[in-house]
Amino acid sequence: MPPSRRAYLAWIAVCLIWGTTYLGIRIALETIPPFLMGACRWIIAGSLMIALLAARGERLPSWRMWAALAILGVLMIAVGNGGVVLAERTVASGLTAVLVAMSPFWMVGIEALMPDGEPLTTRRVAGLLIGFAGIVVLVWPEIRFAGGRAFLAGVIAAQVACIGWAVGSTYARRHGRDENVLATAAFEMLFGGIVMLLVGLARNEPAAFTLTPRTAGALAYLTFVGAFGGFVAYAYALKHLPIATVSLYAYVNPVIAVALGTLVLREPFSGRMALAAGIVLAGMALVRDRPRPARVDG
Repeated sequence: MPPSRRAYLAWIAVCLIWGTTYLGIRIALETIPPFLMGACRWIIAGSLMIALLAARGERLPSWRMWAALAILGVLMIAVGNGGVVLAERTVASGLTAVLVAMSPFWMVGIEALMPDGEPLTTRRVAGLLIGFAGIVVLVWPEIRFAGGRAFLAGVIAAQVACIGWAVGSTYARRHGRDENVLATAAFEMLFGGIVMLLVGLARNEPAAFTLTPRTAGALAYLTFVGAFGGFVAYAYALKHLPIATVSLYAYVNPVIAVALGTLVLREPFSGRMALAAGIVLAGMALVRDRPRPARVDG
């Protein structure tokens, strides 16, 4: 099979894997506390990837880079993925994926505030307004008529996740180096997972930690397929395909997450939600005039 065909298969795998992690998180949360679940997932996946790369003799980041990688791990894993996990405690998995699709909007806004950042253009402002309108259509009726304080807390957690990812992406653009994608991702996973472990211990989450076959299977899927397999497929696709093509996964993930949440977990999905999701993705299309780093969704 030609490398280009394998690369497209890897891209399809990225779309499917990272689109299904929202469902996996929702199932794992049935018996596993949020931060301990994230800690188990990312520490195991990061350690496994580091061991595999070392066994293959690939160059790993030097200890001088660990501080920067730790910062990125905190922002993108502990805050970025941690916010997603917290959101899914009260927000349907498919809707969480739509809310996380707001990441490019936060990236654009934060970049515009940087001294050397990219200024807001008319197109980007239009995208921001359209995306905000989509979120209002999505969440306002739930808050207004369902009286959902818990739902609102989940929405806020999802946006905190977006902010963490946006700040991390901005930091990476200014402090990152041309390193092996898998090696840097592995150390970010490990450092972020350690922080999530410390938070989970501070919250006394071990007291509520239990496993069932269903939640253990979800955790294993999130660790070995979602984290490890997803990043391996992403790195391979990124090596052989244009980054603009690879970045299209961000449009596919919410569709897969919504479909799985509706079919598997019977999560509610109405015409209004479909309209809101379409509006958000349309706004993202206007804002994303430049491919961004991969988002650790689930």
